[in-house]
Amino acid sequence: MLEVCNLAVCYRDTWAVRDISFCLEPGQIANLLGPNGAGKSTILKAILGLIPLAGGFVRFGGQPLRKQLQRVAYVPQRATIDWDYPVTVWNVVMMGVTRQTGWFRQPSRQSQARVRAALERVEMGEFAKCQIGELSGGQQQRVFLARALVQQADLLFFDEPFAGIDKKTEATMFDIFAELKSLNKTLLVVSHDLGNTLARYDRLLLLNKSLIAVGDRQQVLTEANLEKAYGRKLGWLAG
Repeated sequence: MLEVCNLAVCYRDTWAVRDISFCLEPGQIANLLGPNGAGKSTILKAILGLIPLAGGFVRFGGQPLRKQLQRVAYVPQRATIDWDYPVTVWNVVMMGVTRQTGWFRQPSRQSQARVRAALERVEMGEFAKCQIGELSGGQQQRVFLARALVQQADLLFFDEPFAGIDKKTEATMFDIFAELKSLNKTLLVVSHDLGNTLARYDRLLLLNKSLIAVGDRQQVLTEANLEKAYGRKLGWLAG
């Protein structure tokens, strides 16, 4: 179980997020949603220890998550990645097993087989020798999904994975999410989509600086909750 308790982040005396508490069970896919500036990406980075906490703690399996980062895979927003950096698709995915093989050791045949299988699973095997910057947005996202897969993590975080991608990539990603769920993995996905794809998640976490609601679609997407999060009525989404 992932336990987030009273998590808070403060920037220059301004609260980015505060009093964030929730739990996710193995085999659950959760969607963290809210308006721009609500603190969604901040929560992911705070959980991962990429930014300091002003309060609270994060545990996974009853132990501090910061001591188990080898069990975690993280796919950041595409906008934060330097796509001009000269690296091939193969090497991007191979980075997912570097922690296990060591930075200065030749990857094993087993590691290479894992990378090859992950690329084939996301239908990017034929692009292995391409520079990552030469690919389309959807192809780039599939490569980073492959990197997450080779890590064989128990807990996976995705920050805006569906931004600027094609329908084929979206379908592939949701298929793989379902496979990971069947393997009892825990997934937390940040997105802006308030459409039909919300039905694909086991839990929704509605946020605007603080957590407004947690639960299934009917529990979270009420008119009152949506107005509190977005500052306007979006009641048609609750149906």
